[in-house]
Amino acid sequence: MDVKAQSRSARIERQTLETQVRVHIALDGRGEARILTGIGFFDHMLELFARHGLFDLEVECRGDLQVDDHHSIEDVGIALGQAFAQALGEKKGIARYGEATVPMDEALCRAVVDLSGRAYFVYNLPTRRQKIGNFSVEMAEHFWRSFAHEARCNLHIDLLRGRNTHHVLEACFKAVARALRRAVELDPRVPGVPSTKGVL
Repeated sequence: MDVKAQSRSARIERQTLETQVRVHIALDGRGEARILTGIGFFDHMLELFARHGLFDLEVECRGDLQVDDHHSIEDVGIALGQAFAQALGEKKGIARYGEATVPMDEALCRAVVDLSGRAYFVYNLPTRRQKIGNFSVEMAEHFWRSFAHEARCNLHIDLLRGRNTHHVLEACFKAVARALRRAVELDPRVPGVPSTKGVL
């Protein structure tokens, strides 16, 4: 997968005493993914994110998993948000807004995004389990909060119904991916930046 060959793409490297993270993203991709974080369920969710957003995505994280998964998931969220913002550039001609409602068996999740240049995050996903494999379920909220802050977008995620925590989180990641896919799409009818302020 040649991420650099894509027109709207970015690469971010983040290194701390806790993690080493590398992210490559191409917004105009085919949904190809290469993910390696050491957290199996998280890898699965990022693969779903790439496939349903049609983003070509590479993520590699070496983190202090001997402590727990917090630093790795948080720092991947930060790096992915930064890469997303960088790949968008000036946001000329984009749709800006995106919405998706996705079912996963009994679960139904809605995600709404505005690539506004302002970070705001609302998360309403009650879950029943605390862990899926070595993934802490509470870190899903923290991941998306970190992403929204660094991508500088409004992101609202709501669970409309659902019981199985795996299904709930899978519907969540798919819904956000599809909402972002719609928001980054280029609309030939949009002249310049889609804002009366002239900047996003």
